[in-house]
Amino acid sequence: MPPHPALGTPTARAEGPQKVTGAARYASDRVPPGCAHAWPVPATIPRGRVTAVDTAAALALPGVLAVLTPYDAPRLGPWDDPTLHLLQEPAVPHRGWYVALAVAETPEGARAAAEAVRIEYATEPHDSVLYEDHPAAHTPEEANGGYPAHREQGDPDAALAAAPVRVDCVYTVPPLHNHPMEPHAATAVWDAERGGLTVYDSSQGAGLVREALSALFGMAEDRVEVVSEHVGGGFGSKGTPRPHVILAVMAALHTGRSVTLALPRRHMPAVVGHRPPGLHRIGLGARPDGTLTALTHTVTSHTSQVREFVEQSAVATRIMYAVPDIRTSHRVVPLDVPTPSWMRAPGETPGMYALESAVDELADALGMDPIELRVRNEPAVDPDSGRPFSGRHLVECLREGADRFGWTALRTPRRDGPLLCGVGVAAATYPVWLSPSTARALARPGGDYLVEINATDIGTGARTVLIQVAADALRVPADAVTIAIGSSGLPAAPLAGGSAGTASWGWAVHEACTALASRLARHDGPLPPEGLSETADTTEAAKAKPPYARHSFGAHFAEVRVDTVTGEVRVHRLLGVYAAGRILNPTTARSQFVGGMVMGLGMALTEHSSVDAAHGDFAQSDLAAYHVPVQADVPDIEAHWLEDHDAHVGPLGAKGIGEIGIVGVAAAIGNAVSHATGHRLRSLPLTPDRVLAVLG
Repeated sequence: MPPHPALGTPTARAEGPQKVTGAARYASDRVPPGCAHAWPVPATIPRGRVTAVDTAAALALPGVLAVLTPYDAPRLGPWDDPTLHLLQEPAVPHRGWYVALAVAETPEGARAAAEAVRIEYATEPHDSVLYEDHPAAHTPEEANGGYPAHREQGDPDAALAAAPVRVDCVYTVPPLHNHPMEPHAATAVWDAERGGLTVYDSSQGAGLVREALSALFGMAEDRVEVVSEHVGGGFGSKGTPRPHVILAVMAALHTGRSVTLALPRRHMPAVVGHRPPGLHRIGLGARPDGTLTALTHTVTSHTSQVREFVEQSAVATRIMYAVPDIRTSHRVVPLDVPTPSWMRAPGETPGMYALESAVDELADALGMDPIELRVRNEPAVDPDSGRPFSGRHLVECLREGADRFGWTALRTPRRDGPLLCGVGVAAATYPVWLSPSTARALARPGGDYLVEINATDIGTGARTVLIQVAADALRVPADAVTIAIGSSGLPAAPLAGGSAGTASWGWAVHEACTALASRLARHDGPLPPEGLSETADTTEAAKAKPPYARHSFGAHFAEVRVDTVTGEVRVHRLLGVYAAGRILNPTTARSQFVGGMVMGLGMALTEHSSVDAAHGDFAQSDLAAYHVPVQADVPDIEAHWLEDHDAHVGPLGAKGIGEIGIVGVAAAIGNAVSHATGHRLRSLPLTPDRVLAVLG
């Protein structure tokens, strides 16, 4: 162990002082002298074509520099995401699709110019409503993440028909939106003399943004630098390049000026992705002793006509319980709607809500404690692949959580005046992803160290944890290490997504620093003026197929109080217990777990969107209509974890923790509401109108 062990020690965020004093610079803060501002123009029809654009009134406004349209915008090269091929043709695939871009000296001027642009359209019939037997519904080859869309073992239909105890139910999840605190924003700086482009982008991965810009604008990658030093959240919506950065670069190249573009929040639901609505049909069959004999999970969701995205919502079902006959399948319906994309724990979050709610229904039908039902069906190996788990510990999470929560004593529903009180439990899981990464570690003559890696800190504390990883490997105090992240000019690293960031980046940092420590131990005399450095590349090791099924697991517990007069559901307590590998920094880890639980509470009680059938638009497009939890909504939340140093997930033994915190929360709350009221609500969110409808 180093003389000052850093890993496992509660450590405050390295960039905390910068953030609380306003010194941290975000993408739209990077406004160089003479910077212009851009404002996009969204389509106001649900489907059709632009037939004419009148820019005269906009261009006549003071300070307006340009208005780009599908007829005169710079032409873009090929890229595999058609949502980025903006202003290239007059087709309008959905409402909110960008059809023009105004550029002016000030943000107010750009907005006024955008409002002054007059667009004429030819409308076409549109279809934006999802339903289960939609004629366009089909089963694709793959769901997001490369998973087979359909998996079947045995004869689940026959097993269900023969099961002594059965449940067959449909759960619905509405469209959900990411809404990070910092809207999507970019500042593009074009240097005509050197033919180089620097972009400050609110992104979860600067490297992927550079690749996209290079391809779309026909530039060599070494002429493009993307900086994402500070990012105010993303939840997946900033995981791939989004329209704002393409439009900012377009405007910079067209005007020869630096250009800043920050998306209005009302635009975001239509252009930066969303969690698609899901219709989940779950069938469970069991013997009277609770042994599962059959399981079916079919989910139907929507996608756009622009790009197919199939959320992998039934995939987690494949690994949760020991069931001999099982079928999981995804169906998708292409509609005239915005393109869905990643949102915190895509797939696991809605899928486990449906599965864990149905398991609770089965426990009720059996007259069995829902924890014992889960324990009874714990698999010895991964039911889907047959591989042993590198570590599971779900039963331990359930048992530990039950003890901490006082589960047994609370299992009798209670009434406190007009309030009905109940408790619920749900399991959680999230896969382990590890991606190739590179890092460089430098020992400087002054006795300090610099670590360089193109990681992105989206508010998770990644900077801090990577400093701790480096300090432990170098056997030095953490304050001797400085880290440089968030720039495509640094050693290549994967984006911050899939709860894979810290484990992937940390592996490379650990290897580089371990190699540097070994080299320093062999070095005699003072360091050269340029210092000594070592690099690491984990590509070969990270790509090796493991002989184990690698996942994190957890258990969520909720206590609710349901007001019989108003129908309001209040969560009184939330508890999460996790087996998520080695916890590298308890302070930042607890923040991630609690943040996920708060987001799950919002999913259960307040967050929802709906597609207006007439206009093909999300009716809830800003934070006035889309209600995320605030302090008054959040109860006392506890997050705990088991000691779970997993030796099969890299040298750190760490798994991702950014997403598992949300996965089972909505189900636990829904199960608690059912326990309190005696009625099962199967559509989220659990709003007062829905509660009052079942209370009568």
